[in-house]
Formats: sequence, structure tokens, C-alpha cells
Amino acid sequence: MEIKESLTFDDVLLVPKKSPIYSRKDVNTRTRLSKNIYINLPIISANMDSVTEANMAIALAREGGIGIIHRFMPIDEQVNEVIKVKRSESIIIENPYTFTPEKTLAEAKEFMDKNDINGMVIVDENNTVIGMMTARDILFEEGLTKKIYEVMTKKVITAKFGISIEDAKKILHENRIEKLPLVDENNILKGLITTKDIIKREKYPFSSKDNKGQFMVGAAIGVKDDYLERAEALLKVGADILVLDIAHGHSDNSISCIREIKNRFGNVELIAGNVATAEGTEDLIKAGADAVKIGVGPGGTCITRIVTGTGVPQLIAIIESAKVAQKYNIPIIADGGIRQSGDITKALAAGASTVMIGSLLAGTDESPGTTIIRNGSKHKIYRGMASLGANMGRSYRDVKEVDENRFSEVVPEGVEAMVPYRGNVSEIIHQLIGGLRSGMSYCGAKNIEELQINAEFIKMSPAGLRESHPHDVEVMK
Repeated sequence: MEIKESLTFDDVLLVPKKSPIYSRKDVNTRTRLSKNIYINLPIISANMDSVTEANMAIALAREGGIGIIHRFMPIDEQVNEVIKVKRSESIIIENPYTFTPEKTLAEAKEFMDKNDINGMVIVDENNTVIGMMTARDILFEEGLTKKIYEVMTKKVITAKFGISIEDAKKILHENRIEKLPLVDENNILKGLITTKDIIKREKYPFSSKDNKGQFMVGAAIGVKDDYLERAEALLKVGADILVLDIAHGHSDNSISCIREIKNRFGNVELIAGNVATAEGTEDLIKAGADAVKIGVGPGGTCITRIVTGTGVPQLIAIIESAKVAQKYNIPIIADGGIRQSGDITKALAAGASTVMIGSLLAGTDESPGTTIIRNGSKHKIYRGMASLGANMGRSYRDVKEVDENRFSEVVPEGVEAMVPYRGNVSEIIHQLIGGLRSGMSYCGAKNIEELQINAEFIKMSPAGLRESHPHDVEVMK
């Protein structure tokens, strides 16, 4: 039996090349997420319950990447997370929140708190605009028993649906208002433009947006039970891409699910995986995948390789998978094993178009993981989705109870762990992308395509790895 040599990120370095780049700001990180979707940063947040819900997806899209909402919640809850992302920012809000004037202030406050908004358009039974109400209108109201029509602003500045953003900005500025309802010739509400969204649009010009100006977001589905119902519900509320979430993607089950989803929903963009070989990549592409996730066992909380004895070191898995994916012009995603920004450079140079990250983002404010204090330091809980806790949590969600006998039946392929608290996710993204841009400039690459053409890997020994890290000094910062 032939035993192949295999390498991962810490086994190699990229050889520096002559560079025409004066500043790393000149480096373009735009890349393909899937067959038909492009994003401006090659970073995807992992579809894990301690990493990505709406807050993370919004933050990633704002920076130019994309988040994948995890599937370990009821369908309606996952749908609501997607809606939160889509409503968080838009050129034009097509279906703004509305309320009727006979409702009480208490009902209005409850609705605004639930949907995390600070204002609503007040309409009559015909959806005609008759007023505006904001959180300021009820700020010092006692009891909140009054009706909305008693406190709402009745003189409402509106504009015709189809107005340009520049003209809308003028109306907002001239009238010193923050929200501009858009109406048709009969004063029927058709949309809403807000000052906040315009400011964000100008502040974050490289955000990942759909053709309506809303943030792009992905959502994960499984391969059993309600996966078609879940997919339909997610697509209905605007999910831009679906991720078929299965640990061993090179399987008949996965391939049949890809075909069924494609047959049922037509041109839906679909990421499939995970696989770690050229053969697995090719089979998923032939089945209809628009992107393929590469990685069996490289994640920080994954113990698949230890428990099952199977897997492929991540760098070689990317290289071999990229060769076949390029023949079909389908991008691949390096999922797992990213521990520092240099690993992103290596993964992209090896042929990945994007990287999926979990642990580096799990410690941020935007992750849904539980915060704990340990030895005086702040940490957040991070767990693999094949861990015992995740498995038992799914069992509880499905049947509303946990059978103790199930503990002995579960064979975990992941662990529960802690990661240091890292603050705002935007700071982490800026550090990672800064390192990537520098790495690309060392390779003489102005964009990711040039990086993959120019890349030359060199193998290093354990001594070389030690030399790469700080040594012979006592590190203070």
C-alpha cells in the first residue's frame, strides 16, 4: 500500500516574490463565493451555533464577507434570523414595519423592542400613510395606555416610490427628518428610506449587498427530515445562498440531496460539503453544487480524525480539490484550520476562493456563544457541532426531553471549549485582512487570481516553524 505525504499550513511557507505593489491598500480581495455570487472579502463565518446568527452575519456582510446562519434551531427562528439580516440595512426597505393608529403605546413599544427598531409608519386599513411614530414619542409617557393616534406625527413628509437616493437625501436633509416613506399616487405605502441606511451605505461601500441593497446572508440546511421545508422557507425570505450541512459530504445521501434541491428550487445557489479529496469535489460539482466546502477534521473543535482515523491535512486537501474544481469553473471554500492571517493567504494561494472561519470569530461580541469569566479573564463558549453538547441539544430541541440512554449512543466528533474574548468582530476582520493583503503583496499579487498564479510553496522543518515564531526573547505584547 502506497502512503502519500500530506502537508498542512504550518508545514509550508509562501516564497516571497518581486512585488509591484506600493501599498497593501492597492490589493484587491474581491472573490467568488459561489458560481454566481461575488463578495469583497474572502471570509465566511461558520454555520455553528456559537458563531453565526444575525448579529455576526450583519457584521460580516458590512465588512464585505458573508455569514451563514446555523440550522440548529426551529425553522421559524432561522427564518427570523435571515429576516433580521435583510432588514438591518437597505437602499429601500420594501416592506417597512407598520402599525395602525388605534393600537396602544404599550403594544407599539413591545413590537419595536421585539423587532429592534425605533420607529414605524402608521397606516390605516388601506395601507395609506397617516402618521409616523418613533421611540422619542413614547420616551416619557407613563403607563403607555394612550392610543398611537394621540402621540404620532400626523404631518408626514413622503416621496414617490422610485425616487433616486440623491433626491431622497435632499428631502431628508431639507426637512431634518430621519425616515422618508415612499408612496404611490394614492398615498399607499410602498417602501421606506432612512438616513441611517444612507450613512451606512456611504461608510461601508464594499459591503456584501444583493440587488435590492440588502445585506447578503447564507443559511444552512441538513440532509434529513425537514430540509426541503427549511430550504423553501429560507429562500422565501431572501436567503442568498444555502449551505448543505453534512460532516461527510462525499456520500450518496449528500449527492441525492443536492440534486433534489436543484430540481425543486431551480437556480438556487448551493454550497455543498464537506469533502477532502478531488473525487469528492468532482462528485458534488457534477451533482449541481455551486461551491464546495473543503475540510474533514481541521477545525479547532473537531476530533473527527482522532475518533474515526480519517481525514486529509487541510493544505493538500485544498490543493487537490482545487485542481478538479478549476476544470468546472466552480470555487472551493477552505473550511477549518485557519488560526492566523497567514493561513488565509496560504489557503487562497493553494486554490481556495474563500475561507470559512469559526474559532477566530467565536470570541467576539457578535457571536451567540455564552460569555464566562475564568481566572479573571473573559472567554466565550465555542463548540463543535458534532460535540456531545450539540448532539444532545438537538435531541432536546426535537423531542423536548433528553433520554439519558442517548448519552451512551452518541459518539462525539467534536469538543466544547473556550476561546478568549476578542471584542468587536470588525477589529478581527481588519487584522485578518491586513495580514492577507500583506501576504499577497509579498507574493507580488494585486488580486487573488494573481496570488494563485504566483504562489510557490516551500516545505519547512519543525525547526523552520519554531524560527517563524518569536524566539530567544521574552514576549511582552
